[in-house]
Amino acid sequence: MTETTHTQTTPAGGAERPRSPEWRLTADALRGLRQDLFDDAFAYRPLPRARSGGRSGRTTRYAGWTPHAAVVALGALAMLVALASTSGSGLPSLLCGLLALGPVLLTLARPVGAFWASLGATTVASVVGGATGMDWPWGPGSFVSHLVVLTVVAIRTRPRTAAWMWVLTALYGFVTDTLLGWDRYDTDVAPMLILSALILLAVTVRHIRQEARQEVTAQQTVTAVERSRRTLLEERTTIARELHDVVAHHMSVVAIQAEAAPYRVQNPPPELEKAFATIRENAVAALTELRRVLGVVRAEDQEAPDAPQPTLADLDALLANVRETGLDVAKAVTGAVRELPPGVELSAYRIVQEALSNTLRHAPGASARVEIGYVLGGLGLRVVNGPPPAPGSVEPSPGAGHGVTGMRERVSMLNGEMTAGPTADGGYEVTVFLPVPAAAPAAGDTGDADGIEDRA
Repeated sequence: MTETTHTQTTPAGGAERPRSPEWRLTADALRGLRQDLFDDAFAYRPLPRARSGGRSGRTTRYAGWTPHAAVVALGALAMLVALASTSGSGLPSLLCGLLALGPVLLTLARPVGAFWASLGATTVASVVGGATGMDWPWGPGSFVSHLVVLTVVAIRTRPRTAAWMWVLTALYGFVTDTLLGWDRYDTDVAPMLILSALILLAVTVRHIRQEARQEVTAQQTVTAVERSRRTLLEERTTIARELHDVVAHHMSVVAIQAEAAPYRVQNPPPELEKAFATIRENAVAALTELRRVLGVVRAEDQEAPDAPQPTLADLDALLANVRETGLDVAKAVTGAVRELPPGVELSAYRIVQEALSNTLRHAPGASARVEIGYVLGGLGLRVVNGPPPAPGSVEPSPGAGHGVTGMRERVSMLNGEMTAGPTADGGYEVTVFLPVPAAAPAAGDTGDADGIEDRA
């Protein structure tokens, strides 16, 4: 019996001990502090100009500098407060004013560095200006300057940076009050922390609202794109279901004619009988595959139609039904009426139907007119409605928003052209041209095909 011993070696650095959640939380916090306030603290980050909202002109161009002008004005205010509150005059007073102005102006180019400059300027100004009583460690000018710096930097960065600046401001106040302000009976640390906390809280709420608004806008954009895509797929599925009957009818005619053709000729050659049999088998196979595909694209609650698909010959019945709902609609036909391919007839009927439905939904009480033009190269349609007789008196009924999309899909399927838009008088117009080949064969009609068509 052989015994094998496996010896596991420990890495030279030793096994890494698991860290506690508190340690990881502290490490993450310190890492965030370093990233926000230490890494590239004095990096050049100029304040961008305000957006013009797409407008142009000299006034709009100057308005883009409004944020910069506001910062400069606040810096000038801090400087004036420092000059007015500094005891004496001359060089110390001017130096305190510049120490109050400098950090504010620095926020225009180096926001994070302006925070550190404000703390340093506060220390120098408190010594040079001889702050006493409530003016320690922030003199009046430094107090205003530091609040402005905190506000501008918080607006230009993110909420976490604002939180760290408030913490360091509190730490600075406690350290200077403990180490350098032992002979002073009162300080302005508490007012600074309270006011800065309120200001930074307001800025943080503003940041959160902007981020939430951006997320909502992005989500609405994605939702609109997905809704449009879903609408397009639904309309294409509906068109495919409707055209099934048209294709099935033609395939049924092919199968029946191929089966009956050998009996119309006496003593047909075997090759001819075999060719017709092959044609019939292929037609029946195509009908079977068509039925299978239709079962895939048909919704679970979608039942097969129990009536043939409508054509332009059924348009009068449609207009009669629409008139019963209260819509005053007229019909005009120009050109020589002729039989068109079933796909063109079905699409033309559905386009007119959808256009009139849109009129009922969006312009209740308006009148409409349907114009059909038979021309040499195809079929022209125009459905136009006027404005509602009393706008605002009757609320338009909401629809699915698929009408124009469905019409465009039908027109695109037939390589046609379509325009849809409002008219000058406040109505709406839909104009469509569906090309039809000049030598388009007339659709056959065979009673024996009905059985195979129904089975398909």
